Amino acid sequence: MDIRPLTETYAVSPQIQPEDIQAIADAGYAMVICNRPDGEIPPELAAETLRPLVEAAGMGFVVNPVVGGALTTENVEAQRAAMDGTERKVLAYCASGNRSSIVWALAMAGRLPTDALIEAGAAYGYQIGQFRDLIEGLAQKAE
Repeated sequence: MDIRPLTETYAVSPQIQPEDIQAIADAGYAMVICNRPDGEIPPELAAETLRPLVEAAGMGFVVNPVVGGALTTENVEAQRAAMDGTERKVLAYCASGNRSSIVWALAMAGRLPTDALIEAGAAYGYQIGQFRDLIEGLAQKAE
């Protein structure tokens, strides 16, 4: 398991495994967001297979599949709602953590400076900078 904190309360990771779930809970995460569509993974890693394990470990679980190259406004709104739904730490996962970092940056537009959002992802090699104009546009709408 490779947890990559973007802030003190939000982290991303590549695909989680059933054996990772207790360690995620022990690390203080209260919410797990699945940003990976089930069509990309074997059935044993499907969201509804992992959900009962995550919930049994005392965490919330939100399914918000982000299709590569097809990120939607609904994805951004669902990510924001999931993050706002807990006062404790959130872990979002996808294949590499990239989509989870991008949807987070878009959901945080207007809440954190654009440069801070881009730099948080860049620390792990995520390419959020290509979304600068979109982040700034969303930030303006949020004002």
